[in-house]
Amino acid sequence: MTDSYDLVVIGSGPGGYIAAIRAAQLGMKVACVEKYTRLGGTCLNVGCIPSKALLQSSEKFEEANHTLASHGVKLSGVSLDLETLLARKDKVVADITKGVEFLFRKNKVTWVQGTGKILGAGKVEVALTAGGSQTIETKAILIATGSDVMPLPGVEVDENQIVSSTGAIAIPKVPKHLVVIGGGYIGLELGSVWRRLGSEVTVVEFLDRITPGLDLEVGKQLNRQLSKQGIQFKLSTKVTGAKKTKSGVTLTLEPAAGGAAEELKADVVLVSIGRRPYTEGLGLAEAGVALDDKKRVKVDGHFQTNVPGIYAIGDVIAGPMLAHKAEEEGVVFAEILAGQKPHLNYDAIPAVVYTWPEVASVGKTEEEVKASGVEYKVGKFPFLANGRAKANGDTEGFVKFIADAKTDRVLGCHIIGPDAGTMIAECALAMEFGASSEDIGRTCHAHPTLNEAVKEAALAVAGQALNM
Repeated sequence: MTDSYDLVVIGSGPGGYIAAIRAAQLGMKVACVEKYTRLGGTCLNVGCIPSKALLQSSEKFEEANHTLASHGVKLSGVSLDLETLLARKDKVVADITKGVEFLFRKNKVTWVQGTGKILGAGKVEVALTAGGSQTIETKAILIATGSDVMPLPGVEVDENQIVSSTGAIAIPKVPKHLVVIGGGYIGLELGSVWRRLGSEVTVVEFLDRITPGLDLEVGKQLNRQLSKQGIQFKLSTKVTGAKKTKSGVTLTLEPAAGGAAEELKADVVLVSIGRRPYTEGLGLAEAGVALDDKKRVKVDGHFQTNVPGIYAIGDVIAGPMLAHKAEEEGVVFAEILAGQKPHLNYDAIPAVVYTWPEVASVGKTEEEVKASGVEYKVGKFPFLANGRAKANGDTEGFVKFIADAKTDRVLGCHIIGPDAGTMIAECALAMEFGASSEDIGRTCHAHPTLNEAVKEAALAVAGQALNM
């Protein structure tokens, strides 16, 4: 059986399903190949969405135990029902993935359930989940298979005692001691969840700092805040081995620069050292599709590989492994395929760490600007001086702008504080339109709002902050 389409998308994560929908909106006949039983990929099923559901629930538990009393809300006998908490997370995931199925039906995108393999330009073979195979002919193929967990030699994940991020969102019992290997976004978020729910949490990081991609000043502030919350950090430390017993896991640690080994015992270990592009089993070598040294698919400015008619977006190509980056690439790809001339500004793609306080950034860090040799100015404003933050009782952190000293154009914005992930949107929009810090500072912001800290930080670039 052979079907013919204008576009076949392999992978239904945020990049894949959005590309499929946008292409269908533009009049193309589209199929999406997905091997799992639910659409949405890693993000919707075992990544972004379930982790945020757990973060929200754990924050509620934390508030009930430690914060609400200061608001005059007195509670007694607060207890954790972990089974219900995890069930809520699962329902959130189910509802959202069903929503993607609805969008496919609405936009007449065909979901082919099975594992796709590229036979060459214009042809995809699918090993169907229900059995048998199906060959699909198509004018264009889009690889949107996302990424997978990066393994750590000597520490084998079993999703029971040693877990990846997938296992960490479904631990059936609160661990007494959770060790997180890796001080990046995912490890810190999931470490925060289980710390709030009662675990002792230790983060082991090979580098001398956590969140290495963040502005250094912001990263140091996040380290201080998480330490105050009880998370312990072992920086400049590498994990060289893991031994499992019935009672837990014993890790062997060594200084990153070399030195004497030590042991660290844990009930559960989370391996979170990054992700790698998922390109195995797609038939790329046979089809002649070129990869780079990190096994990412090489593409040109229109997302086309070296093989005409085969394209790629998202985590399988170069750039930050962010769901929203993949989504935007999916839209731009579909519109290019339809003959349009869309634009994607990679300098205005925000990134968020969903700890508390949250951290959000867009554009260049101060270290990157300094290294480029551009003269710059910095404006900062603390949430301690923001009226709404005081009223809410969330005053940790600050907003930081970096602007070109000559033109005042915003080069980067970094926020650590309450709802940073929401506030960064106005900064990304400003950068998309080439705004200056003065443009933001002279824009009227409602009072009292947290976003007034953005306005004040923009004013501070020229030394004109009004409430500090």
